[in-house]
Order: sequence, then C-alpha cells, then structure tokens
Amino acid sequence: MTTRRTRSGSHNSPRSADAVVADDEAVAALYDEWAAPLFAYACRRCASRERAEEIVQDTLVRAWRHPELLGQSREARRAWLYTVVRNAITDAWRRDGARPTIVSSHVDQFVDDGGLEWAVESWTLRDAVAQLSDDHRRVLHHAFYLGHSVDQTAAALRVAPGTVKSRTYYALRALRVILEEMGYIR
Repeated sequence: MTTRRTRSGSHNSPRSADAVVADDEAVAALYDEWAAPLFAYACRRCASRERAEEIVQDTLVRAWRHPELLGQSREARRAWLYTVVRNAITDAWRRDGARPTIVSSHVDQFVDDGGLEWAVESWTLRDAVAQLSDDHRRVLHHAFYLGHSVDQTAAALRVAPGTVKSRTYYALRALRVILEEMGYIR
C-alpha cells in the first residue's frame, strides 16, 4: 500500500492515508449535496453568474477547512453553508458599492423559490436558541413565540415579573453572542 503526503510534506502511514481519502469523500459528498442549491441561492442574489460560482466555491473551501462541520447534523450544515454564502454576498455587495441584482435567465433549473432565506434564518435561529439555558429558552418562548406580556409570562413560569425581565434581557444578550459566534451577525 502506498503512503500519501500531507500538506506539510511528511509521509503518513497507510492507515492515515485512508483517513485523508475519507475526508475527501466527505467533502465530495458535501459538494454533491449542496453545490447546486447554494449556487441557485447565490445566483438569485448576485449581479453575475461568475460571482455566484466564486462565492459557492469559496464557501465549499471554507467547509473543507472546517472538518468539524462534516460531523454535524444536516440542518446545522445547511445553516452554516447558507450563512457563509449570505455573508459572502453581503461582503461582495459592500465591496462593490452596489446592490446585487437577481439573475434568473441561467438558473431557472436550480431555483426552488419558497422562502429559502427565511428557512435558513429559521434554522440558524433554532440552532442558536437550542444553545441557551432552559430558563432563557422558556422566557423567550413565552415572550416572543406566544406573545405573552411580562405578567402573563411570569404567571406561566411561576416567577416574579422582574425575573422575567432580567431573564429576557440576559437571554437576548446570550443569543446575540451565540449568533455572533456562528458568524450570523457581526
């Protein structure tokens, strides 16, 4: 069995060479699953097809550099990939100083328009909220999902109204930090 060279130039044993192939196969599977949907998403938001291709290619290279992504759930991978594409488009738009236009003549075969951006934001937010403590999740659920007032939330959770206010404040603060760490907000 032959050995392969790593990027640093050292030789690996045959066993670690198989691990490199497994990583390449996982990245290839990630590409097969996500390249077309990411390209369609990018095309709808970029001024040119070439820019969309560049952004998707850059996103998949970033995924290759983050092997921990491959071990995450499909939803987490989807949220991460679409967030990276969205941020890259925003960065390109800011660099160019012009709002991206929709390109539809070449991407009709890929477009599955159905609120994709809303879905990506929902998945990202759900993953972020899942990282909060139970108390913080419950207070945000009552306040924002159910639309309860402070008094209604306090009664439902059997805590003082002041506790609801402070938990809401700290929950939103923690949520912001989590979303920043996920690269969703800056």
